[in-house]
Amino acid sequence: MGRASWLAVAVCGLAALGAVRMDAHGGLLTPVAWSQNIGVRTVRGTVLDDSAKPTANATVFLKNQKTKAIRSYSSTADGHFYFAQIDMSVDYDLWAEKTGKKSAVKTVSSWDARKEFVSELKLK
Repeated sequence: MGRASWLAVAVCGLAALGAVRMDAHGGLLTPVAWSQNIGVRTVRGTVLDDSAKPTANATVFLKNQKTKAIRSYSSTADGHFYFAQIDMSVDYDLWAEKTGKKSAVKTVSSWDARKEFVSELKLK
């Protein structure tokens, strides 16, 4: 079997697994993994206290699960936080802390295709 034949078999196998897409004429389209979650997103939301009121000056953490690097942000007077330029191909942990209280840890998943991830973080 020639090199071109092996390539055709490999592409058809990947298409069967859903790893690549093919058009109606058998032409190769963009690999599925490359067409999803490439680029950057924003992560934003509000920190709330245990009575659901916005909390100012809480520290919000965003931890890259791959590199373990952590970014932080102090919530604004109305409780808002914002992270820009977040790599969509990486999973992140998101949580808030203030004066001994901590929110539940939320995951910003690389499988989530939204360009903007919005969350409320409730301190307990």
